Amino acid sequence: MTVPPNSSAPQPGWYPASDGSGRQQWWDGYAWTGHFNSPYPAVGSATRPQLSDKIPIYNPLIWLATLLPLVQILFTLGWNPVVRLRYIGSNHIPTVDPFSMFTPAYFLVLGSGLLGYAICALMAFLDWQRLRRDGVIRAFHWAWVFLNTAVYVVGRSIIVHQVAPRRGLAPVWVLIGVFVLSFVATSIKMAAVFSSMSATLPY
Repeated sequence: MTVPPNSSAPQPGWYPASDGSGRQQWWDGYAWTGHFNSPYPAVGSATRPQLSDKIPIYNPLIWLATLLPLVQILFTLGWNPVVRLRYIGSNHIPTVDPFSMFTPAYFLVLGSGLLGYAICALMAFLDWQRLRRDGVIRAFHWAWVFLNTAVYVVGRSIIVHQVAPRRGLAPVWVLIGVFVLSFVATSIKMAAVFSSMSATLPY
């Protein structure tokens, strides 16, 4: 197979080598690489060819999946639970009503978390498809997002870094920043909630 002109270059993929050996050679979308694939490769022996520096490895999909937990933080910070008391027995002993937390705001926080989880799964699936189209062999599977979004982001970044050295790890650093921000914001919110509860409860 001859190298086609750039104006009509095929998509990245394996194409029959021109040496007649029956092997396949990797075309990265811009030029032939030195990677060949046997027609009958041994299981697990195939290597991932490196991507051209011209192929972008980041896209809005992976950034949305990485940053979407920040929306959940905003909903959590906006939730202000109200503690109500109920009195039990003839002595009217005050106790906390466990159902007082189930306010519309609580269900909004819960629903936003479930919706964000579904959106992250969709973004991971679309990002996985895009990586495969761009020539990433055996890209980190999107289904890992069901275990945790962070698992997909980290696994994806490691595989991309293997095929695009010096690139690919930025989502991991952003994810660490999101985790730190989430921890700090949640700690501050929980401290405020417990302080409010303590002020409400009788001594």
